[in-house]
Amino acid sequence: MRVPRRTVAKPVRLTGRGLHSGRPVRVTVHPGDNGIAFRHGEARIPAAPEAVTDTTRHTTLGDVATVEHIMSAFSGMEITDAEVELSYPELPALDGSAADFVGVLGDVDELPPQDVVLPDRELFVEDGDAWIRVRPGTGHWTYTYECFGVPQTVQCVMSDEYISGISRARTIAHAHEVTALLASGLGQGLDIESVVLIGPDGYGNEPRYPDEPARHKLLDLVGDLYLSGIPAHCLDVTAHRSGHTAGVRMAGLLVSVYAG
Repeated sequence: MRVPRRTVAKPVRLTGRGLHSGRPVRVTVHPGDNGIAFRHGEARIPAAPEAVTDTTRHTTLGDVATVEHIMSAFSGMEITDAEVELSYPELPALDGSAADFVGVLGDVDELPPQDVVLPDRELFVEDGDAWIRVRPGTGHWTYTYECFGVPQTVQCVMSDEYISGISRARTIAHAHEVTALLASGLGQGLDIESVVLIGPDGYGNEPRYPDEPARHKLLDLVGDLYLSGIPAHCLDVTAHRSGHTAGVRMAGLLVSVYAG
């Protein structure tokens, strides 16, 4: 299948604190023409499933942590090529969503189109009671996440509905886990404004959407599956409670289509 390619028209910059480390980081997204890659120091790490080194509460490529939000923004903005330069090897938390990344990625240049190989059958992965189903399609994505004992199901047509419906959904924090997570060195770059706090009886702060947790989980899945390089509008995806491990596994399956 022949698909368009796009990159940023000029370098764009963001600064913030690493989502988990809390360390200051400068991000510069440069125009590119060789896929998406992350650069820290002398290393250049391609955005590909085989480069993933950790999927524990975030997705790490090589030594560059928490790439899922910017990858989600690239997918939602249909950017296929970019060089992401970092002063510290973790993407910043910003407001806990992909919205700030989306906000700087609007000025783009067109590149020569490329051929993308789509799966010729339905693909399925599961991780315990979590699962993802992917088939070639027209960008219809559905995600179900259980919150407060009630399933939240979100539907999104990629990429038309991504900016308004998905990109602003913030990362999830369960109230009973916050102290332990902070003590273990996680979530240091987040605050009460950059999370949706899930308490025992409801939200602990004001949600941006009634089903914000499910929307953020879909945001993460969009980013993880984009490691395959396949545009989101070429796939129909249904997922239930999946996390980064299952998402990266599915991206790997999609890449395996290229190898036959």
